[in-house]
Amino acid sequence: MIHPSYTELMKVINGDSEDEKVISSRYSVVLASAKRARQIIDGDLPLVAEPASGKPLSTAVEELWQEKVKILGDEETEE
Repeated sequence: MIHPSYTELMKVINGDSEDEKVISSRYSVVLASAKRARQIIDGDLPLVAEPASGKPLSTAVEELWQEKVKILGDEETEE
């Protein structure tokens, strides 16, 4: 099994709040990971000390897992 799983990542991203969910589907996790991986490929420095592998997508997932990046909701992106 891949660690962390989608459900574990969703719990970390959404936090303890059951009322206000930032993401509600696996698709949102995939989009956020892919977008961050593209940023790393384009030259952004990884926010984790030692990425598990040299792969940008693995680094992006690790950043989400360690809460180094935040997924903004629709309301937050319009501001």
